[in-house]
Order: sequence, then structure tokens, then C-alpha cells
Amino acid sequence: MGPLWESSSTSPQWTSRGSQPTSRTWPRAHTPPFITFNGEVKTDVNKIEEFLEDVLSPPKYIKLGARHPESNTAGMDIFAKFSAFIKNSKPDANEGLERGLMKTLQKLDEYLRSPLPDEIDHNSIEDVKVSSRKFLDGDEMTLADCNLLPKLHIVKVVANKYRGFEIPKEMSSIWKYLNIAYTREEFTNTCPSDKEIEIAYGDVAKRLVK
Repeated sequence: MGPLWESSSTSPQWTSRGSQPTSRTWPRAHTPPFITFNGEVKTDVNKIEEFLEDVLSPPKYIKLGARHPESNTAGMDIFAKFSAFIKNSKPDANEGLERGLMKTLQKLDEYLRSPLPDEIDHNSIEDVKVSSRKFLDGDEMTLADCNLLPKLHIVKVVANKYRGFEIPKEMSSIWKYLNIAYTREEFTNTCPSDKEIEIAYGDVAKRLVK
């Protein structure tokens, strides 16, 4: 799992380490996302995902694909809304763009809070209203998390730095999701520091000009 930068900065290089994909960052102008394994290089994102599922598969490695299709699309529009919000320089458009970002975050929070089908015991008299899972698709990271978590972390850091925007504490499921990710080595070992992210977005974020 690695960072996601805007076009002026860096791209993730996916490599295989243990049971989880990891990454290093390289200048985007020089190196696209790729994965290497036994001397073979793959650069197509879809091929990379197929490789991770077909080769690094159970029982040797945990399954990385999400079991529920909805997990693959959860939060998929957050980064686009964030990019529009952070690149905007017109004060009169700021409020609307912030609302758009908030709406997508709220949708993700609702998905994380809602129980997955396999969390519901239809034979039980107790009604499960809130999910207890750790990640998008269950208690283990999947490719869906590898795609979303770096983006969500960047949104948290950059929006706060350049717009004074914070993910509301009321979105407790998002904060739970992030805080659990921060305890996982596969995330923290490949995630740049907040300062590095702020510097990388220094030329991307636009000041609001009256």
C-alpha cells in the first residue's frame, strides 16, 4: 500500500513483501506504477491485481480481492471531489465544493457503519445495526483498502493543511477505519509523513483569491 500523489509528484511502485503488497515512491515523470516478481515486470494496473490474486493466493498468501462488490467502489469518488476542492481558487465556489466532498465522505461513513451480509445472522433475534469490521470488506485488508486508504489519508492531511477542513468526528466509522490502518505495518511502513504529503501538495493546492 502506498501514497497517491497528484501529477506533479510521485507514483507508487508496488512490490511483494510477505503477505501484503507494499510500495515505494518514484518520480511520476520517470516511473509508472509497476510490480516486480521473479524478474518479471507488470505495469498495467488490472494485470497487477490479477497477478496478486492468481499467484499470491491462498493458502500461501491471504486472498486480497474483496468478497463484496460494493467494497470495491466504496469511497471511489472521494478523491475526485477532494481534488476539485483543493485546486479551486474561487472563494464563491469553495462552499459548494466542500459540501460535495462532505457528501462523499458521509456516504463512505455509512458504508463502513452498515453491516455486511455475512455479519447478519438471520437466525438471531438480535438485530445487528452497526458493523464491527475493521476494513471495507471485513477484518483483513483487501485490494479495495489498498486503493482507498492512501487517498483517504491524503484527504485528511492536505484538506486540513490548505483549507482548514477536518473530517467530522461524527463520522466515527471513517475515523475508526483510519485509526486501525495506522496500527498496521503495511500501511505505516509505506506511508510518507504528513510533512512530505503537505510539501508534495504545496504546488497543487490553490489559495482562495478574492
